[in-house]
Amino acid sequence: MSRYSRCIPFLLCLSPLTVNASENIEIEPLAASQPESAQQSSEKVKYFPAKWGVGIGMRRADIPYATEDDVVTDVMPLIEFENDYFFIDGLEAGAHIWKNDEHQVNLYTRFRFVDIPQEYQNETQSDAFDLGFQYRFQKGGLEADAAFLSDGNKRYYGYTRTQYHYTTGDWQLNPYAEFQWKSDGFNEHYYGLDLIDPGAGLAFSAGLNTRYHLASNLYLLANFGVTRLEDDIYNLPTIENQYQFDSFFGFGFYPDAKRPNSNPIPKESGEFLRVAHGWATPSNLNDILTGNAKGDRYNNQLTSLFYGIPLSDSLFTLPIDLYFTAGGVWHHDSEVQDNIAEGVIGVKAFYTLDLGWRFRIGVAEGLSYVSEVTYIEGSELDEKDYRPSKLLNYLDFSFDVNIGDVFNHAPLQNAWLGYSIHHRSGIFETSSAFGRIKGGSNYNTVYVQWHF
Repeated sequence: MSRYSRCIPFLLCLSPLTVNASENIEIEPLAASQPESAQQSSEKVKYFPAKWGVGIGMRRADIPYATEDDVVTDVMPLIEFENDYFFIDGLEAGAHIWKNDEHQVNLYTRFRFVDIPQEYQNETQSDAFDLGFQYRFQKGGLEADAAFLSDGNKRYYGYTRTQYHYTTGDWQLNPYAEFQWKSDGFNEHYYGLDLIDPGAGLAFSAGLNTRYHLASNLYLLANFGVTRLEDDIYNLPTIENQYQFDSFFGFGFYPDAKRPNSNPIPKESGEFLRVAHGWATPSNLNDILTGNAKGDRYNNQLTSLFYGIPLSDSLFTLPIDLYFTAGGVWHHDSEVQDNIAEGVIGVKAFYTLDLGWRFRIGVAEGLSYVSEVTYIEGSELDEKDYRPSKLLNYLDFSFDVNIGDVFNHAPLQNAWLGYSIHHRSGIFETSSAFGRIKGGSNYNTVYVQWHF
């Protein structure tokens, strides 16, 4: 029996995990001619953040296991944002428990890949965001981290990482080196496949993350890395390769390095709250956008609340407003499902058309995680013989009108009434992060959005 045929039954036993810009600066405007009392009474001015972004690309990684396939590929969306309270940086994120100019202690999550042949990824769904704590030191371009994490079944591991952020011309370069400590329970499950206990161990990774400024807000992304597994792991009959190479190529939209955005945020482009209510539809996006959507026979509904933080008032020098947005969604119970919670993060863009009344077209890209898979989503995937994934790609398409313009009432100039499509999907089986599924769910929603 080949090493490949011995390993596959146990690969299927890998359990899935269930989670899974510099800061906005407030500056007191001072004028030399103002008396002190006038300065103190001045309102604080908020400026657009300098650190934000959204991107997508293809990851390629060697498979360390003893299988016929040597390589696996993934499409991965990326989000970047940071403020005084939390940060999101591609495949990792944290909420600050404590911080000062050089030190941070964070509640932390990082995405962990389990690189196995693509055909088994929907069944195993072992790729996941793990949770833990992180300490970070930053000074100049130097950044040093230490973190302790666990998967969903209390298999512990940690890492120490040192990296340097360097900019020269249109290039941003980020070399790094990392040691990864893995507990015996972690190694037994993910490398011994719950049959062999190789004990705890220490692996080493190093690589280079790069970003090239192509034009305006458009950047090319390229990352390269290598991981060396410890000898005790390499000697397992389930493992074939001690060195695992991975790479990532893609593109993204980030602040224009040649046109730093230091403009104050106008009130009409300020933070927003959006309240929406929606109805499920079994129709796909194409049917919805062409006006051929069907209703859900069980009348499944959701209610959502989204909060938006302004990022920029232009993209490629066009008047496009960008926001980081996070939302909580409540899927109401029905005869075919219980109450279900959903969390969403993303980046949303608005383009305004002034036709006497102001209209806006909006689109958002992000991530969505549900506590349980909804009926409208699960029933579609059952028909296609997919195992559902709680984590999926999120899209939002919207169209709204300014309420103040409609009623010619100035106090409502920051209020908008609109329609949106709440969409979750697996990007056509291209990503192990989303369970290698094709399909998802759609809801037609109506909303009111208020900027302040």
